[in-house]
Amino acid sequence: MDTTSRIVRQVTAALEGLESLGPNERIDAINQIKLAMRRHSPLSQEPVDCVLWLKTDEIQANDYNPNNVAPPELRLLEISIREDGFTQPIVVWRNEGGKKTAHEVVDGFHRNLIGRRSSAIHQRTQGRLPVVVVNQDRQDRSDRIAATIRHNRARGRHSVDLMSEIVVELRNRNRSEAWIAEHLGMDEDEVLRLTQISGLTSMFADREFSTAWEAASTEQDKSPTSRRREK
Repeated sequence: MDTTSRIVRQVTAALEGLESLGPNERIDAINQIKLAMRRHSPLSQEPVDCVLWLKTDEIQANDYNPNNVAPPELRLLEISIREDGFTQPIVVWRNEGGKKTAHEVVDGFHRNLIGRRSSAIHQRTQGRLPVVVVNQDRQDRSDRIAATIRHNRARGRHSVDLMSEIVVELRNRNRSEAWIAEHLGMDEDEVLRLTQISGLTSMFADREFSTAWEAASTEQDKSPTSRRREK
C-alpha cells in the first residue's frame, strides 16, 4: 500500500468516530478538522481552500456595502439557495478583538441576509452559514472596504451615493486618489467625480490652488450675465 492510500485509509477510519456526535458537535469538529487540513495544504493561501460552517451569531454584516439588489432579484436569490443550496460561501474578515471572535462580511451581504431571514434555509443549515476567511493579515478597515468593492464591482449595482461616501471615507483615512483608484478598480477621474457628489472640500483640503483660479473666478464675476443678475 502506498503512502497516499495509507493516509486516506487512516483518516477515513478516524472520521467514523464523528457519527457518535450530535449535529452541532459534528459540524464544530469538522470545522476544526478542515482547519487542521489547511495547515498542510499547498493551497492554504486561497480562501476557498477551507469553507467553514459558522453560526449566524458569529457573523456580522458590514456597514459599507454599496451593492443594491432589487426585491425581485433578492427573492430569486432566496429561491436559488432554497432549491439549489449554498453554491458560494460568504467571504468574511475575522476580528480577533473583543470577548468573542466576530466575522465581518466582506462579500455575500445578501447571502448572509437570506440565510438569516429564511426559516426553511436556516433550519436546513442548522442555523449556520458557509464562510471563507480572507486577508487575515490585513486588519485595516480601508482594506476591508476595498475588498468588498472589488468583489462587488464586476456584478450587481452600486449605489452612487454610498460609493461616494466610501471614497470620501477612504480619503479621510489618508488614502491617496491613486490608492483608491487602484484598489477599487477605478480611474482617478471617477474617484474625483464620486468625491464631488459628497462635496469637494474634503477632497482638496490638502491642495494649493494657483492664482489663475482666483483670477478666472474674478473675471467670471464681471461677466455681462453676472452684472445683469446684480441689477
